[in-house]
Amino acid sequence: MMKIALLGYGKMGKEVEKISIAKHSQIILKVNSENSSIITPEQLKKADIAIEFSRPEVAFQNVIKCFEAGIPVVCGTTGWQSELEKVKQICLDGDHTFFYARNFSIGVNIFFHLNKELAKIMDLYTSYNPSVKEIHHIHKVDSPSGTAIQLANDIIGRMTGKSAWINGPQETNNQVSIESLREDEVPGTHLVTYHSSIDDIVITHEAHNREGFAAGAFLAAEWVIEKKGIFGMSDLLQLY
Repeated sequence: MMKIALLGYGKMGKEVEKISIAKHSQIILKVNSENSSIITPEQLKKADIAIEFSRPEVAFQNVIKCFEAGIPVVCGTTGWQSELEKVKQICLDGDHTFFYARNFSIGVNIFFHLNKELAKIMDLYTSYNPSVKEIHHIHKVDSPSGTAIQLANDIIGRMTGKSAWINGPQETNNQVSIESLREDEVPGTHLVTYHSSIDDIVITHEAHNREGFAAGAFLAAEWVIEKKGIFGMSDLLQLY
């Protein structure tokens, strides 16, 4: 039985809890903004692994506390990318375990793979201009979404004419525009469009609920628990 510390007990944390119970794992620690003081090495050491879905302003410290307690951590919080490389270096220096993904959905990660392959093809056809659109629920804190940023960066990495993304309308030809919309309780929809004067090519991923994200995070926890190092969904799903 896997013993899990849930660092972040919002909508995603509660979905992870449901799947963990169904998989006969034990949640031994549930942390939210009201009881964050209980994240101590002594408490964390009671867990085999931590699953972290909190907020951008506390994610870094939560991950470091897991390292200090000597337990692996699976993290899905977005909006704190400026500290991500620092965390990775600390992980490697201390021989810790860190699994990070902006999106844990298996379908989304297949979508990431398709996006990379399509960008490689479209680099040959300069009449097409790529853009990214993301739609999420009105409670989402970060904008654009981490998933949209990864889609844009993967396009930039494979198209010679693109070097930056912008959250808004394209201002220069080297930019990939990201349009961010917040609507009702939408779990997450992402579209990548290649527009030309003749036609459009569009690939889309639409989440129907949060279950897919939580299931992927639980699967990552099961997979990484005995490993050391830095990992992501491409490692788990063998998408290279």
